[in-house]
Amino acid sequence: MFGAFERMVAARYLRARKGERAVSLIAGFSLAGIALGVATLIVVLSVMGGFRQELLTRILGLNGNLGISAAEGLLRDYEPIAARIRTMPQVTQATPTLEGQVLLTTDAGASAGGLARGVAPDELRQRPIVADNIRAGSLAEFTGDDAIAIGTVLARRLDVGVGDRVTVISPEGRTTVFGTVPRLRAYRVVAIFEVGMQEYDAAFVFMPLEAAQVFFQRRGFVSQIEVHLTNPDAAGPVARVIRQEFAGRPLSILDWQTANSGFFQIVQVQRNVMFLILTLIIVVAAFNIISSLIMLVKDKGKDIAILRTMGARQGAVLRIFLLCGAAVGGVGTVLGLGLGLLVCANLETIRQGLMSATGTVIFDPEIYFLTRIPAVVDPLEVIQVVGLGFLLSLVATIFPSWRAARLDPVEALRHE
Repeated sequence: MFGAFERMVAARYLRARKGERAVSLIAGFSLAGIALGVATLIVVLSVMGGFRQELLTRILGLNGNLGISAAEGLLRDYEPIAARIRTMPQVTQATPTLEGQVLLTTDAGASAGGLARGVAPDELRQRPIVADNIRAGSLAEFTGDDAIAIGTVLARRLDVGVGDRVTVISPEGRTTVFGTVPRLRAYRVVAIFEVGMQEYDAAFVFMPLEAAQVFFQRRGFVSQIEVHLTNPDAAGPVARVIRQEFAGRPLSILDWQTANSGFFQIVQVQRNVMFLILTLIIVVAAFNIISSLIMLVKDKGKDIAILRTMGARQGAVLRIFLLCGAAVGGVGTVLGLGLGLLVCANLETIRQGLMSATGTVIFDPEIYFLTRIPAVVDPLEVIQVVGLGFLLSLVATIFPSWRAARLDPVEALRHE
């Protein structure tokens, strides 16, 4: 498409000479603007994608892909249902659980609210998000009627460690002749876990299922059966199979998309808005290419006229200036690509460095739920961003290049 002549002239025009510094300076700013725009867009999209993936991993790892409960009240005779579900394709776990809001207190006077979840000890040990993230103690001792496992944030708030006892209080009290008395019992902390999500590490309390049924006075009942799948996207088809299998029993089946639809829709909307806003950075840089090329055409009016009188066609002049603008946009896009990937690879290191230098908390886990900034680079998104950078750069060169090709040699030489 571009001959040796066009490439040679374009390269000469891009090199700054005496009296042409302003044009090269504007071109440099255009290149830097496109590079920063592309890099920022790659970093933001990677962080938003990582944020979604991290939340999805933690939410589904702790809560399951499907929640099966009774249409009304609690679920009884749950073991046959769980056993049948475990034999279905895509199902890796079917865990009966019993939940209840509780208040936790210590002898030192510390207190915090939490969500107590009763689960069979063997089932909890098979759940990687908890079993692989034990920070103190061991799930081997998670058995009996007085053992609990709590999150790291909750342990800090209560100032307790492994072996300490915590009093668990249920707001659903028992009725006596003196009125309603809250149920309470002391439990021993046998394990402290950290799943990496602030909301869970600060609130979840695991206890053996039978102990939870005794504490909440729900013997023979569970709140729901949590179903974990090999592929979260198969939640819909598996839910339909379960409904057909237990058609004669009133069950409520809630998949993870429905349960967290509002949350993930917000994340998707934020991602789309950020993409639109940051694309404007590249658009602004592309306008700088237009201005720099227009100034270059004006400065090179005599040269264009001489080239035309020497036999250069309009197409050759058009390609020369297209090549000038494409070079600025292309180099800026490539630099932005490298910078964006470099930042994504070292994002957590950069965050830690900025926190040490400024003494401030960046990406507060209490606000953003996660303990670190996640970044997942999607190759398809990177290709789209790079393509967008090249496309906008090329579009920005069309008008100035067309104007240069339409320049009348006689008029250009007359005004010199």
